[in-house]
Amino acid sequence: MGLFDKAKEFIKGELIDNIYCQTFDKNTVMKRFERKDSAIKNGAQLTVNEGQVAVFLNEGEIGDIFQPGHYELTTQNMPITTTLKSWKYGFDSPFKCEILFINTTVFVAQKWGTPGKVWIRDKDFGQVQIGAFGTYSWQVTDPGNFVKKLCANSAVYKTEDCVEELRSVITTNLIDSIGESGKPFLDLTSNYKDLSQICEKRINEEFPEYGITFTKMLVSNINLPEELDKILAERMSLNAMGGIDTYSQKAHADAMKTAAANPGGGGGMEGMMGMMMMNNMMNQQQMMQQNMMNHGGQMMPPPIPNASTYYLAVNGQQQGPFNMQQLQQLAMQGQFTPNTQVWKQGMAGWAAASTVQELSQLFGAVPPPPPPAM
Repeated sequence: MGLFDKAKEFIKGELIDNIYCQTFDKNTVMKRFERKDSAIKNGAQLTVNEGQVAVFLNEGEIGDIFQPGHYELTTQNMPITTTLKSWKYGFDSPFKCEILFINTTVFVAQKWGTPGKVWIRDKDFGQVQIGAFGTYSWQVTDPGNFVKKLCANSAVYKTEDCVEELRSVITTNLIDSIGESGKPFLDLTSNYKDLSQICEKRINEEFPEYGITFTKMLVSNINLPEELDKILAERMSLNAMGGIDTYSQKAHADAMKTAAANPGGGGGMEGMMGMMMMNNMMNQQQMMQQNMMNHGGQMMPPPIPNASTYYLAVNGQQQGPFNMQQLQQLAMQGQFTPNTQVWKQGMAGWAAASTVQELSQLFGAVPPPPPPAM
């Protein structure tokens, strides 16, 4: 073989005729086509399997994106790359270009969980500390954005490379979803399906810029503080106990038992406050049901709240909110005093009840102790 023939064979060996990616393992999202300085020649064959797309990169810029199918590479089916390469007179052969194969199948049963306890704000209980975990599924739906944002410089990109980012986004949106839903927290925690759907919708509104879509987002469990766990368990047994009236009566009886067992301690106050909080929730449900009956089964909004409501600090724990009528009740029972620390929206911080003008009148209305028996 002559020198010319050897050079011809060498050049032929350096040119790429067939471009393909056979398989992905279950955790691989992107594979870069290994070309080792080899060039792509005019008429090279590109095969893109189902569940894949091929993305051409020219010096870091996104070129043409090929969906599943078989292609012969020419200027006709490479318009973006042709523009990026400034091919004025057609396909320059051979040429060099990065090729990334993207896995577009759904990555299922990916696990997420809050890194620890996180705080959320609830209209019934104020600040609540929870932990949560579940699973999610996702897929690449915009390969161009996915490459630009996450893996343009990677040889291989796997699900674990973005798991921390995804878990962080889920946690943030879970907290925001609970806050923006307008539903009481205990209602959401007794219906994980609704909470999952709210969170999934919110996440997908944020993720188009990453080229990712969450196909399923599931909240499997929420770890509540012990006292809320008890309240939730009681609420879930409401129907079995005979309805709202029976439930309210039981809550009242339990609070009275606690008060009787702790005549000089804080347990009576905490029990009474817990009972009042539950009565608040039951009254809200009764009003909603009454509205539905009065308007042909259609849900009507609750009345606009005008009265002030306050949170109380009891034995280092936040209790409430309580309206003025309930606070007067507590004051008459000696459970709410001028020295009790209170807070409501708009106040800079906690303050003694006696220093709040609106509350000071409650203590003037408390009768003095009865005179000793003669």
